Amino acid sequence: MKRSDYRFRDRLRVRWAEIDAQKIVFNGHYLMYFDTAIAGYWRALALPYAPTMEALGGDLYVRKATLEYHASARYDDLLEVGMRRARVGTSSIVFEAAVFRGEERLVSGELVYVYADPATQTSRPVPEALRAIFDGFESGEPMFEVRTGNWDELGPQAQAIRHAVFVEEQGVPLAMEHDAADATAVHALAVNRLGLPLATGRLLSPAQGDARIGRMAVIQALRGSGVGRGVLDALLQAARGRGHSQVTLHAQESAAAFYRRAGFNPTGAPFEEAGITHIEMKRAV
Repeated sequence: MKRSDYRFRDRLRVRWAEIDAQKIVFNGHYLMYFDTAIAGYWRALALPYAPTMEALGGDLYVRKATLEYHASARYDDLLEVGMRRARVGTSSIVFEAAVFRGEERLVSGELVYVYADPATQTSRPVPEALRAIFDGFESGEPMFEVRTGNWDELGPQAQAIRHAVFVEEQGVPLAMEHDAADATAVHALAVNRLGLPLATGRLLSPAQGDARIGRMAVIQALRGSGVGRGVLDALLQAARGRGHSQVTLHAQESAAAFYRRAGFNPTGAPFEEAGITHIEMKRAV
């Protein structure tokens, strides 16, 4: 398998702690590299692992892991770990993996999982929905969709995400999280192929002045996967469709780089809102 044969590749830099007495990566660490890449693969499928397994009523257990060593990685090497679904049996899922330094394949391997009842750990057939998601991802299909609508349509799922992110994770007071503007805002909600909600945001569209994007939230397991950008793009499109020429938002300081990549620029000094440092940012639509 070549590097280009893997649609999903996880990047890492070899750390000092991973080097052995021969000054190369200790052989057992490659299993850790593969396990980390598997977690990234699920993220690329837009499937938060624990909620997904709960929704499907099963879980995955490692049956066999094999490694073949072709060359050695060394301290500070920049590596890519390729992961792909190779085949799905009745109750088993086989992944092929490889570690690359540039185009050079250093290690290859195979991971065999069994789908089973989590209570009894007895095998069960792999759900058809999961098979279809694997097929879609490896074929290059999108793994989530973004829906736009009003609060009556999307509110329950959007509220659950916002409560988890803002109230439980960031400590924003509950009274500040929900306001009357939800009733008139355009809401966007990203859902995966199982219908699980992943991210949300809203657009306030006044008759005059800038449109305002806010309440952007992504569940923790899917941050960095692209679902947040999908929600943002949907809200920008909604603003454009309503005739706005500019959009304003209050970005948390930790998320400012995300909005910069989407074309937003800061306008003014940082300020505090709900105990969190924010900065106002704008972009044309």
